Amino acid sequence: MTLTDRPVPHPSTLTEPFWAACREGRLLVQRCDKCGAHVFIPQEFCRECHVDTLTWVESAGVGHIVTYTVVWRPQTPAFEVPYVVAVVRLDEGYEMITNIVGAPPEAVAIDAPVRVRFTPVTDAITLPCFELAA
Repeated sequence: MTLTDRPVPHPSTLTEPFWAACREGRLLVQRCDKCGAHVFIPQEFCRECHVDTLTWVESAGVGHIVTYTVVWRPQTPAFEVPYVVAVVRLDEGYEMITNIVGAPPEAVAIDAPVRVRFTPVTDAITLPCFELAA
């Protein structure tokens, strides 16, 4: 199996701006035009104030690990183990479920600072993973 054999997201009309930016090495998030809340995963409306006026803005892509787990038995052979799945809270206040890459699992810790690192999987999909920040 290769990296391209792994399951990948299927962009929709709503999520295409996010995936297009990832291919360019930029992390986009929606921000509510009314209350300023950052909304992730992409939605049709703000989860805080429920208005439907959201604008795509660039995220700095830095934050910290909220929680994580190390996967030793993958769902399919397409995933090389071990790998770390984490919830990362970005400095803008939103959270993402992602992978921590570029470090052994024993180096990962709750509250560790991280930054986005884009990982191409196919020509159409580049994943926003995170690496430990120096």
